[in-house]
Amino acid sequence: MKRIHEYKRQHLNVLHVIALYNRLRNGTGGDASPRTVIFGGKAAPGYDMAKRIVKLVNAVAEVVNADPDTSRLLKVVFFPDFNVKTAQSIYPAADLSEQISTAGKEASGTGNMKFSLNGALTIGTLDGANVEIREAVGEEHFFCFGLAAEEVLRRKAEGYRPREFYERDAELREALDLIASGGFSRGDRALFQPLVRSLLERDEYMVLADFPGYAACQAEVSRTWRDPERWTRMSILNVARMGRFSSDRAIQEYCREIWRVEPVPVELG
Repeated sequence: MKRIHEYKRQHLNVLHVIALYNRLRNGTGGDASPRTVIFGGKAAPGYDMAKRIVKLVNAVAEVVNADPDTSRLLKVVFFPDFNVKTAQSIYPAADLSEQISTAGKEASGTGNMKFSLNGALTIGTLDGANVEIREAVGEEHFFCFGLAAEEVLRRKAEGYRPREFYERDAELREALDLIASGGFSRGDRALFQPLVRSLLERDEYMVLADFPGYAACQAEVSRTWRDPERWTRMSILNVARMGRFSSDRAIQEYCREIWRVEPVPVELG
């Protein structure tokens, strides 16, 4: 099960979806690649902001999917009751794996391994197991963006001001303003106000700082998708180079380095 959490930054993905939607509506989408963006996960019962993120995903889906001018090129889905069993249908079907947590916050991560083992390419930060996956499959086969963990710490120490990114990035500003205006909540400006205010005033997980790099990296994803031969080659190499993440290798290392146990020969017959 994937948790809905601010550090995992599912709302960064939502902001990009809104930016894509606005481009299509404004006629500035160019040669846009068709996308179906699938979200899945669960929010803790007492985690108000995580539940607002889930609500925002579904609210954006309601608007985007019903718009006849854009729905041919952009769809948004929130997969209900995402768990280990239902994930077996999602991992093999995915083309792109979104592993976009704030650098330095993810202890490991296994969902990214499952996606990559099933041929999905990864867009992600240098966080958790993304670092090892990128090393395994090759930098040229991984869509990397965002601040490194050291940069996150430095920017916070220097005094991070998220509103500066809002003011200088027109697409980001338009997306946040549309949320704040009630554009995805049937005119209710209060529903998502805590989320918008948190991003503009505090933004603990550097969503706004990483948005420009994320949007640029997503543009590279679209360019790559329009080259089927290149995309297919990258996908095959992702699978072929992910052997080190197999359970056999993990168990062997546990036996050798942690449990200090030796194989026991078994005679058959």
